Amino acid sequence: MLIDTHAHLYASQFDSDRSEMIQRAMDAGISAVYLPNIDKQSIEPMLSLEASYPDFCFAMMGIHPCAIKENYEEELAEVEKWLAKRTFCAVGEIGLDLYWDKTFFEQQKDAFRRQINWAKALDLPIVIHSRESTWEVVEILRELKDEKLSGIFHCFGGTLEEANAIIELGFYLGIGGVLTYKKSKLEEILEFIDLENLVLETDAPYLAPTPHRGKRNESAYVRTIAEQLALVKETTLEEVAKITSRNARQVFVPLI
Repeated sequence: MLIDTHAHLYASQFDSDRSEMIQRAMDAGISAVYLPNIDKQSIEPMLSLEASYPDFCFAMMGIHPCAIKENYEEELAEVEKWLAKRTFCAVGEIGLDLYWDKTFFEQQKDAFRRQINWAKALDLPIVIHSRESTWEVVEILRELKDEKLSGIFHCFGGTLEEANAIIELGFYLGIGGVLTYKKSKLEEILEFIDLENLVLETDAPYLAPTPHRGKRNESAYVRTIAEQLALVKETTLEEVAKITSRNARQVFVPLI
């Protein structure tokens, strides 16, 4: 059985066939999907989806760094309220983003630190977005690291040096569709990384793996990513599924 550790299945791109898409994932051997939050507007559809599939979909709570704008204190207050109200599987998706807009980078760092501290207080893992900002994220994690801080660097696509720094901090690398792209150097890097440091993800509806690249991604495609990872690691699909799923359970205990 495979686990999708990062998918936005509540997104509007799935409104026309969500139940069929989830059935395809189950048929493909996906046993659980973890749902990262984006902002205030995504909370209701995310929790509704989780309520519809309570043994399959598991919600996180956090603010995506690209949602950090002038009103970020208001967004943070909503996250803090929900974290006090019920249990979530993780604080996420949180982090930094220097790809789209650097205007609110200082606010992103403040929000990231505060959400890390909430996770530590609640003994929850964090799920990190670090586009074009891996070393900035690592610096903050080194500053705040303690025995309670753990989680996943979602959508890893960096260098071997970055991978080793992340692993040294006790975090897993989230491997998705980028692994299947022809121009990606991820295959070369993962040759030097043990499966014990990896989890699988789709980031659906984004970043669909080849041969679906450019189309809507969905959780069933975790299997495609796992098959490619098995080729890279010269092992079997069953071994990839066993180890990456065990790693995911290690992160998200005790919900599965």
